[in-house]
Amino acid sequence: MPAEDTESVFPVTIEHQFGETVVPSEPERVVSVGFNDQDDLLALGVVPVGIRDWYGEQPFAVWPWAVEALGDAEPAVLSPAELDFEAIAALDPDLIVGVSSGMTDQDYGLLSAIAPTVAQSADFVAYGTPWQDRALRIGAAIGRLDEAEQQVDAIEARLADIRAEHPSFDGASAAVAFAFDGQPGAYASEDGRARLLADMGFVTPEVYDEIAGDQFYASFSAEQTDLLDTDVIVWVTAGPEDDAAIRDMALRDTLTAVREGREVFLDTETAGAFSFGSLLSLPALLDSLVPQLEAAVDGDPATEVPPSAFAESSSDAAAVDDEEAGAETAEPVTFEDDDQAAAASAWSLVFDSTAPAAEKGAHLEDADAVGGTLEAYASAGDAVGGIAMHPTAVVVDGDTAEITYDVLFGGSPAYRGQTGTLGRADGVWQVPTTELCTFMASARVPCEQ
Repeated sequence: MPAEDTESVFPVTIEHQFGETVVPSEPERVVSVGFNDQDDLLALGVVPVGIRDWYGEQPFAVWPWAVEALGDAEPAVLSPAELDFEAIAALDPDLIVGVSSGMTDQDYGLLSAIAPTVAQSADFVAYGTPWQDRALRIGAAIGRLDEAEQQVDAIEARLADIRAEHPSFDGASAAVAFAFDGQPGAYASEDGRARLLADMGFVTPEVYDEIAGDQFYASFSAEQTDLLDTDVIVWVTAGPEDDAAIRDMALRDTLTAVREGREVFLDTETAGAFSFGSLLSLPALLDSLVPQLEAAVDGDPATEVPPSAFAESSSDAAAVDDEEAGAETAEPVTFEDDDQAAAASAWSLVFDSTAPAAEKGAHLEDADAVGGTLEAYASAGDAVGGIAMHPTAVVVDGDTAEITYDVLFGGSPAYRGQTGTLGRADGVWQVPTTELCTFMASARVPCEQ
C-alpha cells in the first residue's frame, strides 16, 4: 500500500481485552512483544525494531520462512522469559504489538505508558487467538488491513481447497498432542494448531476442552493416555529427543492410532511453523503437513506417514547446533561477598529444574501456591536435559538484589544476560513468584497465583 494511502486510514482504534487503543498515525518504530506477532508484521511489510523471542534460538528471533521478509534488518531481540519494560522503552516505539503475548492488565498498563499497545480480544483464552484475527488485528493497527485481508483470504481459500480435496479429513478426530516427562496432553480447540486442523475439517475431542477449562491445553495422567486415541495424532515436539521420549511412553503402544500408523511426527521447522501459525509460516507448513495427514487417515494401516518436508535440513541444522553447544561450557560464577553469594545461591536453587520442590520452599515466595507450576517446570527441564539459571552478576541494595544470569538448557547456554530480582525477608533471600511465572509464560504455561 502506498504511503499516502496508509496514512489516510489514521487514526485507527483497536478494541481489545483491556479496552481500546488509538493509533494516531502510521507507526514507524514497532516493537513486537507477542511470541509470534513478528511474522504477521513482516508479512505486511513492517520490520519491527524489537522482537520478543519465543524459542528455537533463531537469528533475530525470525524463523526460516520469514527470513526473506526480514531482509538485512537486525532488530533487537527481547527476552522470552519476561517483559523487559526498560528495554522496550529504550527502543522508543510508537506502537507495541502484543496479540500473542499473554500480557496481564498490569503489563498492559506499563506498556501503554510507553506507546499505544495492541492486545488480544477478550473473546478468546490467552494464547487462543485465531490466526485470522491476529493477522487482521495487526493489519488494522499498522494501517494495512486491506493487505492483511488479502493474505488471510488467500490462505483460507487454500485451506478450503485442501478440505474439498480430502474428504477423509472432514469430521475425523485429531489430537494435537504433546508429552512432558512421560505425561501426555493435547491442545484444546481454541489453540491455534487445533484451530488450523479444524479449518481443514478435523475435529478436536470435546473432552480436551472440558479438561482445559479456560486454558488452551489439557494435561492428562499417564493412565489417561487413551484420550489421545483419535483418528490422527499430531505430535508437537521441540526436537528429535522429544520424539524418542514419546515413542518410549509406557502406554503409547496401547493406542489403536499407534498400531495402525496414524501418528504424525513433525521435524523442528515444521513444528515451529505449526506453532507460529502466521501469514508467513502457514503456506510453508501446509506443503509439509497435508501429505502427512493424508497418509495417516487414508484408512490403510500399511500406508507409511512420510517425514516432514523440512526433516533433512532440520537434522543438519540440529547437528551443527549440537556441535556448537558442546563446545561451550557454562560454569557458575563464585561470589566472595556473603550477601551476593547467598542471593545467587537462592536464585540458582529455585531455577534448578532438578532440585526437589521441597528444597525450594524457603527461597520461593508462596511456594505452596505454585506446586503445580514447579512440577511443570521440572517436566520442562527433563524434556531439554535440565534447566538452570547461572547468576553472572549480583547487585545488592539493602534487602533487594538484582541478578544478571544466563539460562542453560541441558548444560549449554540458551539465553545470556537476563535480569531478575529477589528480596530478603527475615534474613532469607526469596525469589518472587512473578519471576517464576514470567519464565513459564515463555513456554505458554499458565502459572498458579
